[in-house]
Amino acid sequence: MFYVYVLKSELDGRLYKGMTTDIAKRVEQHNSGKNRSTKGFAPWKLVYEEMYLDRMEARSREKYFKSGSGREFLKNELGL
Repeated sequence: MFYVYVLKSELDGRLYKGMTTDIAKRVEQHNSGKNRSTKGFAPWKLVYEEMYLDRMEARSREKYFKSGSGREFLKNELGL
């Protein structure tokens, strides 16, 4: 399984979008400062996830979330 996920910083409310095969481990890595791009904005909270069987589909969805229309979708979906 591949997971596309969205984290929200409890520090300033910013969103981080990513993909992984082990979502619990990945969230822990973000919160423990093991990811350079999220290190300064911890703690992070998982606010959205989707599951895919195919890596390419998951990667495509992650890219969508990082696009303007994807950010708009998440804004509406998460009520931000």
